[in-house]
Amino acid sequence: MTTTSHPCFGPSARASVGRIHLPVAPKTFARTKFAPEAKLPAAMMPEDAVAMLDELISSGKKIKVVGITGPGDPLADFDATYKTLKLVRDKYPRMNLCLTTLGIGGENYAEKLAELNTSHITVLVDAADSATAEKIYAWIRPSTKNIPLPEATILLMKEQAAAIKAFKEAGLTVKINTTIYPENVAQIENIARAVKTMDADIMGLTPFIPEKKSLFSAVSDVQIETARELAAKHIELMEPWLRCGSDIELEQPTSSSLPKPSLSRPNVAVASSGGMDIDLHLGHAQKIMIYGPREDGLACLLETRLAPEPGGGATRWEKLSAILNDCFVLLCDAAGETPKKILAANGIRTVISDENVEGTVDVLYGGGKKGKCKK
Repeated sequence: MTTTSHPCFGPSARASVGRIHLPVAPKTFARTKFAPEAKLPAAMMPEDAVAMLDELISSGKKIKVVGITGPGDPLADFDATYKTLKLVRDKYPRMNLCLTTLGIGGENYAEKLAELNTSHITVLVDAADSATAEKIYAWIRPSTKNIPLPEATILLMKEQAAAIKAFKEAGLTVKINTTIYPENVAQIENIARAVKTMDADIMGLTPFIPEKKSLFSAVSDVQIETARELAAKHIELMEPWLRCGSDIELEQPTSSSLPKPSLSRPNVAVASSGGMDIDLHLGHAQKIMIYGPREDGLACLLETRLAPEPGGGATRWEKLSAILNDCFVLLCDAAGETPKKILAANGIRTVISDENVEGTVDVLYGGGKKGKCKK
């Protein structure tokens, strides 16, 4: 796929090339001073995201590009990113894969991304030097802990440069996305010049648009036009397009992304203390309630199964997967990452909820069932 046929690069492709961003990145590397202080939305498990992709394609959506852009940074938890891209590549060999990242750690993952035939990668570069980066970022966390911002911004500059060079050496097409703030508007030409020396292919410039009643200022139209003219002297620019990036979604995850029953897995597993509400942490559940359709099609409580005894690490969750081998989903109030991953690998999606049991089960079977199950 060339830049002219990719919806994030070519204007003519935006209306004809279907694309979706799978939200499987659970962690982030940084936050700008201009971003709202909100907790990251929950990321999907790789298996769940691919199941959603399957459903969209089965429904007739002609998806040609799968990207990973959030809710965090795809390289902050590369295992989840790699697993998702590998699952998509194995199932859809002709699918175009791409991702958007700040670039930290990119040098370490370039070859693996190339092995998956990733077509494009976007690197978010908003500064040409650490002093400007300090004006833009609130914090940067390269690993598990924040480090002092002056030190972190220097590291960011080095990591981004190394990542861009490594991506190009691995044969990837590299796009640079730069947000224009009042703090960096005078430096846009320097950024364009720098990334071109690293062999970046194309650059996208997007002006920062503050929210209403925001204390932050926007750049003027004249500043934007001047910045574009100066940057274009050094690197090819994308046409202006405010909707480039993680906001592009073929379809927002709604009821279409809910797990669905199949012939081999028709039932729902529920962790509940009394059968009324979904109120148990999976690790505390001693029994699992099993709901499924009766002969008349109504979803009812079929039986209760004993959960494996606590302890045993991953083996406990493998045993639970075997116990629930006819279930397509498990409902619980909370669950750790290890059981969720093991259950997902065995075809059981974990859904976290504190809603009413029967109402949630009804939704999973399509809702609107006529009549109620008589116990």
